[in-house]
Amino acid sequence: MIDLATAAAVLVAGALIGATGIGGVLLVPVLATLAGLPVPQAIAASALAFALPGIAALWWLRGSGAWQPRWAALLVAAVPAAALGALAVHHVPVRALLAGVAVLAVFSGWRAVRGNDAAPAAPALGTPALAGLGAAVGLGSGLTGTGGPVLLVPALLLLRQPLPATVALAQAIQLPLALCAGAFHAAAGALDLRLALVLGLVLFAGSLAGRAAARRLPVPLLQRLVGGLLLAVGALFAWRALAA
Repeated sequence: MIDLATAAAVLVAGALIGATGIGGVLLVPVLATLAGLPVPQAIAASALAFALPGIAALWWLRGSGAWQPRWAALLVAAVPAAALGALAVHHVPVRALLAGVAVLAVFSGWRAVRGNDAAPAAPALGTPALAGLGAAVGLGSGLTGTGGPVLLVPALLLLRQPLPATVALAQAIQLPLALCAGAFHAAAGALDLRLALVLGLVLFAGSLAGRAAARRLPVPLLQRLVGGLLLAVGALFAWRALAA
């Protein structure tokens, strides 16, 4: 299945998901390099595995009282948009989409690393804005094969939403998008359900540890950690755009 080195790397990815909402982008490269899995198999298993950290995030949000009912609009709107993106993926220029993700991630990451403590947070997004954002993130996720957090975190940071809410929503949006992507891969006969379950359990454990660690970090430090990860993600997607 996966060896100890791969499991350790997946655990780190889960911890980053739990702490920052970002980290899932590491999973496919880890499985392809350390475990030697074919990339399509790694993508299919990873897509569904993200459901377990998503369940953990929603469970924590409900239990802690942090959940806000209007957030459901973002999660619900992401599903049909992701399905539409997956169906349209062969009819749009992939290089331009990847370049757009790279620019978004780098710009928002640069702002987060630089720090913007003097600027007040913007008002919380209402239900219509959350639904529109969910649809945009779902569509972009389906078109580029990325997880929702890679698009949602930089978008919310650019909209000057509070970092705790940004991380929470990034974790939660994994569940509907993972189930949608998993269903597509299963229908195509490309899903290794056992591998997806093992990966999901390791990610789940890592996300719990990452969330516990993040609660002990000062918000400015956590913001810079998120920014640094976004810069790395932006560089990765820029490379993918050039290679496409």
